Amino acid sequence: MNVSLLDLKPQMSALREEVIRAVTGVIESTQYILGPEVDRFEEAVAAYCGAPYAVGVSSGTDALLVSLMALGIGPGDLVLTTPYTFFATVGSILRVGALPVFADIEPDGMNIDSERMADLLAGDRRHGGRLKAIMPVHLFGQCADMQRIMELAGEYEVPVIEDAAQAIGSDCPFVDGDHVSWKRAGSMGIAGCFSFFPSKNLGGIGDGGMVVTGDREFAERLRSLRNHGAQPKYHHARIGGNFRLDPIQACVLNIKLSHLEEWHEARRRNSDLYRRLFVAAGLAGDPVGLPPALYKDVPGSAINNYHIYNQFVIRVPERDRLRDFLKENNIDSEVYYPLCLHQQECLRTYGFAGLSYPVAEQAASEALALPIYPELRPEQQEYIVATIAGFFKG
Repeated sequence: MNVSLLDLKPQMSALREEVIRAVTGVIESTQYILGPEVDRFEEAVAAYCGAPYAVGVSSGTDALLVSLMALGIGPGDLVLTTPYTFFATVGSILRVGALPVFADIEPDGMNIDSERMADLLAGDRRHGGRLKAIMPVHLFGQCADMQRIMELAGEYEVPVIEDAAQAIGSDCPFVDGDHVSWKRAGSMGIAGCFSFFPSKNLGGIGDGGMVVTGDREFAERLRSLRNHGAQPKYHHARIGGNFRLDPIQACVLNIKLSHLEEWHEARRRNSDLYRRLFVAAGLAGDPVGLPPALYKDVPGSAINNYHIYNQFVIRVPERDRLRDFLKENNIDSEVYYPLCLHQQECLRTYGFAGLSYPVAEQAASEALALPIYPELRPEQQEYIVATIAGFFKG
């Protein structure tokens, strides 16, 4: 049996005729830059995320970049973030001339540790206050501890840019005594940044991204900056870039958005089956660490997307040997991420080489993503877990 990490063909097969009609409609309209398809998708995403405004951009990376630009962050500024995520997070910070400050991750969900953040924010205030933004990442489809992060942001008056590239539709609880309110990823900070890379839960047929915000003036700056800072046309009050969302991507994503909750639910069913299979095989917890659903026991979790499983990531000390064994048995897997950001070659000149974030570094040595896409069949999951059991018995 062959099992791909991600197979988009079943999804596209089901939507093929509708997608072709929509793309053909854009082609025949000759409105190839922004236009009604982008407007419609922005309105739909804003409503889905519970935010008043949404601005379509060219990629998730550019969503982060243009958000930093809209806040005026640049040389001499610091941005607090995690060392354990995709490179775009730190790359966008460096591209505006700012520098990242890393807080280690918490060991369970592998998101940024809010208490380490608190220490760094307190230290920054004592030394002049150069931290100008906080950029948490909602890793693998589950929100970081945003209640505590937003409390810290308010205390230190630092804006939050949510890197929600892997988490569109996931929810985060805010607990006040016996009352729990659930807030959607991207709607809590000044900006929520999404990626529509094809491998995401909501993936396009190419690159695309979005910034959602509750701030009207911030949204206007984003719209200006994505179009070379022009406002109105040919009048440039600021320096921006070409960060526009393509209408062909928007029309396809409009179609897919209506199926997103169904796909989230299928990923959760696949997660539940994995858990049952690992328990039955005697592998759960030791030697295979399973991804925690951190907010599953919070009141209201049954009707909220506390985890959308953009990836299903297990923890295995013998990760690299297991990955080779799975490949030998025709099972795809992926390492997210083999190096922490502070260990990347291009950051050596920034003085990060001597730093250590032990929890993140351990995650980088143990984490392995298994297939979790909605159309994954139960017999494929059974084969995966049986193969992993064979590895540990072998």
